[in-house]
Amino acid sequence: MSTPSLDRGVLLLARGDDLLVERVAGQADAESACTRATRFQIASISKQMAAVAVLLLAERGALRLDDPIGRWLPDPPAAWSGITPHHLLTHTSGLGHWEEYPMIDLAGPAEPDKLLAVFAGLPPLFAPGTGWHYSSPGYVLLARAVERASGRPYAAFLAEEVFGPLGMTGSFAGGAAGRDDVATGHEGGRPVPSWDLDTVSMGAGDVWCTGADLLTWLDVPRRGRLLGPAAAAVLTAPHAPTGRPGEAYGYGFFVGPLGGERAVHHSGDNGGYKGFAAWFPDSDRRLVVLTNQAEIDPALLRAELE
Repeated sequence: MSTPSLDRGVLLLARGDDLLVERVAGQADAESACTRATRFQIASISKQMAAVAVLLLAERGALRLDDPIGRWLPDPPAAWSGITPHHLLTHTSGLGHWEEYPMIDLAGPAEPDKLLAVFAGLPPLFAPGTGWHYSSPGYVLLARAVERASGRPYAAFLAEEVFGPLGMTGSFAGGAAGRDDVATGHEGGRPVPSWDLDTVSMGAGDVWCTGADLLTWLDVPRRGRLLGPAAAAVLTAPHAPTGRPGEAYGYGFFVGPLGGERAVHHSGDNGGYKGFAAWFPDSDRRLVVLTNQAEIDPALLRAELE
């Protein structure tokens, strides 16, 4: 097996606890090369952290997965009355994705309650639990629910309850101002402005990780770290068929075949960043790809390893 080509970013492949492939390449920004310490936006892989935050609070009885989501949001519209955290976690709430809200500037910033009002202005696409439609706004609502149920800012909850206990010392949520070792997103060979990670993408695409930290993160489903057995099982259960053959969505994870092998996985795509993280239970392989170059396709890199 040859080491896959990677122009900018990091690729890690492990089997069991052994690191088989480590590739770090290219520039983090105009002055600095990518290193093992470089943090990248993991984009929609961040949804997994939101899902674990919700499950931690559910284990403690601070919220319930079948709560009306309006319990945790200010002035929810009547059309959301049947939506629960379970629906938001599985993309079965009926809420739209970013393309359904073209009036939202992903680069923000936005006032939190005004953002919720924009989401509320579009009627659900279907009744909760009757369909599947990928929805980043649904995960923004989950992050708001975590804040209300925990009494802490969402980024602080992740730092204290998720990243800290797992030893993910290079990871954080939210904007990167004042942080060291952060990669700048690129497209067409040029730097591009970051999306707003403090409000607009909170819970949906707001986390930064090193490659090693994201590999550690995959031990949450692999070893049941951080969560009790029941919560760990529900995290990667195939709750909702996505419409692709053999694939379902769990809580922040796609569950289904990749390259003919069972996998729990997710990709990420923020402006100027791409990411992919997967655990293959049958071979106990973990794969992480993080790049700050929009044109790199993690799926092609993954195919070189299969």
